[in-house]
Amino acid sequence: MKTKKSFREKLADDHGLPRVEPIIPTIAKRWGVTGTMVIPAPREVAEIMRQVRSGRLVTINQIGDALAERHGTTVACRITTGIFASIAAHAAAEDEAEGRKRITPYWRTLKRDGEINAKYPGGLAGQKARLEAEGHAVVTRGKRAFVADYERRLMKD
Repeated sequence: MKTKKSFREKLADDHGLPRVEPIIPTIAKRWGVTGTMVIPAPREVAEIMRQVRSGRLVTINQIGDALAERHGTTVACRITTGIFASIAAHAAAEDEAEGRKRITPYWRTLKRDGEINAKYPGGLAGQKARLEAEGHAVVTRGKRAFVADYERRLMKD
């Protein structure tokens, strides 16, 4: 019987990535870009997430921009960047559950508009508590939560 991989194992499995591909017409039309796209390796996404210090934030779009610049492409794949950020977050939760003190600060990675990712470990409540402990104000709009004035706290390139 095949055992399920841990998130740390998923994070360590590069699947031949990163890989640079031409942007196909359907993606060019949907995203409004042409040129090339990098499909990043999971560890590259986690590496950028680990660089975000207390009091600072990063968006998924910033991570994608940094990866595109690193690989000399027009864009980074938004889908895999988001998936790998989620894997990095869950791998960090596994590390924390095992008592490790230095983990990837996934709660500092927001969606493009400053929204907290409810699918990260701890859900909205857990991340809100971590962010508020670091001095961020969190506002709730319906079932969604956002960091107020997140733009002022974004990690600089």
